[in-house]
Amino acid sequence: MANPRRKNSKSRTNKRRAVYYGGLRKPEVMECQNCGNPKMLHRACPSCGYYRGRQVIEPKEAL
Repeated sequence: MANPRRKNSKSRTNKRRAVYYGGLRKPEVMECQNCGNPKMLHRACPSCGYYRGRQVIEPKEAL
């Protein structure tokens, strides 16, 4: 098996890692088809509890 000739520096490792783990992205949001409130993709709507046209959870009560 091949072995590395020299140790990679921390900065070189971090530069490579930055490509895959770079930056924070804001979550993707869409409009709920049932109530029209914004919700995250592929998740049940927190205000009405619907996902893909059917109710899957009980909606959270307003505080």
